[in-house]
Amino acid sequence: MGGCVSTSSSTCSSRSNGEKVSPECLGISMFSRKRSRRTFSDHVIALKHLSSIPNRIFTNGKSRTSCIYTQQGRKGINQDAMIVWEDFMAEDVTFCGVFDGHGPHGHLVARKVRDALPLKLMSFLQSVESKGNGSAADCCNGNPELEVVDPDKDQVNADKVDIQRREAFLQSYKAMDKELRSQPNLDCFCSGSTAITLVKQGSNLYMGYIGDSRAILASKDDNDSMVAVQLTVDLKPDLPKEAERIKQCKGRVFALQDEPEVQRVWLPFDNAPGLAMARAFGDFCVKDYGVISVPEFSHRVLTERDKFIVLASDGVWDVLSNEEVVDIVSSAPTRSSAARILVDSAAREWKIKYPTSKMDDCAVVCLFLDGKMDLESDNEEEPCLSSAALQSNHSGIAAEPDDGHNSEPSLQRNTTVRSAEENDIYKRAVAEAEAETDQETAMTEDQKWSGLEGVTRVNSLVQLPRFSDERQGP
Repeated sequence: MGGCVSTSSSTCSSRSNGEKVSPECLGISMFSRKRSRRTFSDHVIALKHLSSIPNRIFTNGKSRTSCIYTQQGRKGINQDAMIVWEDFMAEDVTFCGVFDGHGPHGHLVARKVRDALPLKLMSFLQSVESKGNGSAADCCNGNPELEVVDPDKDQVNADKVDIQRREAFLQSYKAMDKELRSQPNLDCFCSGSTAITLVKQGSNLYMGYIGDSRAILASKDDNDSMVAVQLTVDLKPDLPKEAERIKQCKGRVFALQDEPEVQRVWLPFDNAPGLAMARAFGDFCVKDYGVISVPEFSHRVLTERDKFIVLASDGVWDVLSNEEVVDIVSSAPTRSSAARILVDSAAREWKIKYPTSKMDDCAVVCLFLDGKMDLESDNEEEPCLSSAALQSNHSGIAAEPDDGHNSEPSLQRNTTVRSAEENDIYKRAVAEAEAETDQETAMTEDQKWSGLEGVTRVNSLVQLPRFSDERQGP
């Protein structure tokens, strides 16, 4: 359960021996540090170190302050993805995200966004910080006489930070969508993903999101009762502002007769794709008709009353209310089991409320704001691991099952030097990771994706455009 590896020069220089790499070793930090020529994301991408970063989990399990869990629905491959990255750029910073893919290649889009978006956000946060450096850290130059509290100036600085963070979220989402459009081996024309991302730094909570995944906050009221506070807005076509933008861009918004409560986005010349959200990554078939990837941004200052945050895909929110989610998580026997219990509860509700429909995928992140996990969870029984999963945990790279069942627990953080045998495993795993995306793309055509079958109210897409199979590229 160790933290980041040492930032000493000896540790950094030994990373070729297989040690996990920390952001500090690569010369990046969030606050008041000199910017290196290459950003952390540059190094991660170039050296294929993404899966060996400490304190980053993306499979079922727990970390120091959170638990995450996903379960496949009944429409084929699990298209949800999730991530918690503690010590994100600095020790007191945590990144969390949930991504809900849709369309034939939605699972690949969600995973691509999960892996690439945090790195882009990290890079843009550093960029805006470097532009604003000098005002906060160097304004007084260590002279106590100049360190006078000025409320007006503090407010101006706070507003400036908000603007910087907002710009970083906007630019990273824009860069992410641009990268998806240019991917030669990933067809995002009729596939896409939602995204809900947060960066918690101390008591400050910064959020950016698109699509209909949702985040809520559990907080104590004046009567010491737990209440649910919705942190995000479901960005669907039924919102007047979203519908107006889509219609101005010649897109159409209407609901089908058999699901009058679900507004969808349609092409002007074809009754497709019937997208059930107004903002998303990918989905380039409707990007010229009002669907955008520009995130909503918010900043909230957390208090001692705030207890935990839940991020989840719409597979949870379709059947459980905000209040029910808070009750389920707060009553879980152990914190480490909260995400799994919430997904299990959603699965039961699907069977009760929609017995004839295909259950949607579910992904949940529970972040506990006091920074603690229960002691009992250390002895909690975990699912059995296959030999391949055990090998991947030694290598620092977790396998991702395409079927969504029996997903392995989180990576165990380890800051010691690998043995020679483990180093060989690490090298083989890195080579396998390099080919993972191409292999998954090749397998997609042979896998059964049944997201357009069954009861349409649970589908993000109704049907593919008639010309989608004939198009030569985005």
